[in-house]
Amino acid sequence: MTYNDWFEAHAKKHAKIMKKLEGLDEYDIVQYFIFENMVEKEPDFCELYATNTKCHEMYELNCYMCGCPHFKFYQSPLIEDELEFHSTCSINSKRGKRAYTDNQVHQDCSGCNIPHDEDYILRNFDHDWLEMMKKVKN
Repeated sequence: MTYNDWFEAHAKKHAKIMKKLEGLDEYDIVQYFIFENMVEKEPDFCELYATNTKCHEMYELNCYMCGCPHFKFYQSPLIEDELEFHSTCSINSKRGKRAYTDNQVHQDCSGCNIPHDEDYILRNFDHDWLEMMKKVKN
């Protein structure tokens, strides 16, 4: 799956849950997205929920901003059906790292928990996930 495919599919999943939560205030919406609640009530939101596995090891993982607004990705066609993938962290988080292959650079954010912290989410909250992530795609 390409970055773009994941991004578009995730935006739809997030919008579907937000539709269900209409009428709740920001705090209650963010509380709904706590990992343990999502595993129970929204098992299709993330493939890791099936094994009750967190993508980031932290006490209170919140999944509201899954897909960090600081993660930037690019896709450009190379030869025929090959794609060049490139992703970076716009804030150069010290907890992130990069993985390199022949035609790919991938930002590994597994060590960073910035967008999964409730305070960060509430400071950057928007009902529209795409609006929060508008600078991700380049």
